[in-house]
Amino acid sequence: MSNSGQVFRVGDSVWNSLWPVSAYQHLLAAAVEHLQHQREQGQRYVTVDAAKLAALSRPIASGAAAPVAADGTGPAAAGACANLAELRAQAFACTRCPNLVAARKQVVFGVGNEAADLMFVGEAPGADEDAQGEPFVGKAGQLLTKIIQTMGLSRDTVYIGNILKCRPDTPGQRYGNRPPTGEEMATCSPWLHRQIELIRPKVIVALGKTAVEGLLEKQVAITRFRGTWQTYRGTPLMPTFHPAYLLRNQALTEKRKIWEDMLAVMERLEMPVSDKQRGYFLQS
Repeated sequence: MSNSGQVFRVGDSVWNSLWPVSAYQHLLAAAVEHLQHQREQGQRYVTVDAAKLAALSRPIASGAAAPVAADGTGPAAAGACANLAELRAQAFACTRCPNLVAARKQVVFGVGNEAADLMFVGEAPGADEDAQGEPFVGKAGQLLTKIIQTMGLSRDTVYIGNILKCRPDTPGQRYGNRPPTGEEMATCSPWLHRQIELIRPKVIVALGKTAVEGLLEKQVAITRFRGTWQTYRGTPLMPTFHPAYLLRNQALTEKRKIWEDMLAVMERLEMPVSDKQRGYFLQS
């Protein structure tokens, strides 16, 4: 119990009593899915503001419109997309982050095999990606491409995306990038969630701390999390370092850590692994 709210167990029947038969179905379904995910992660209680709970309990007028942004985008819009082409069109029309819209050259949706078994997720487009409209095309992206090729795959056989679809703005800076804010990640997350639902990868690789936090919706220490299997809504997720980390730290031991994570991914996907591949980046 908190001073301003009431505490309910995640999964209590109160949430079932709120299950809609109205246009709010998409939004409430997403909320229920999130609560179920939190329960799977071991969280048993959530704090709910009493006033908000009372508002949710009031009857909803028949024919009420689903809560979407003024530009027609929102969680309901993303969830209603039947395929990636529809989702891409909706994402390209999104203007919910005015600062990013003003600064971006284009939306960077994702690239690769739309039925891929393996999906890589990074944090956000940088300047190179914003210019070319494709994720991971700068120096870090070139390194990621080499990692993928060393696994025996290609950019055409996997799918590559980001937590954010727009480059985070950098006011007052001519160069450099910045990580997305929590608010930006929360605003943009419906696009990625639906993207993953439509692609249905067998394994997700989260590249770096921001990607892991965006997918698992909790703060993590990447040095402790990398190399340990996690679960994103039922899909195995492997956290690893962002390729940019290896651009800053090219020690053989650090390269080996990322490569061991990729070996684990290959084994989970039941890919053939040669002795040569197993021996990469080992100390001589």
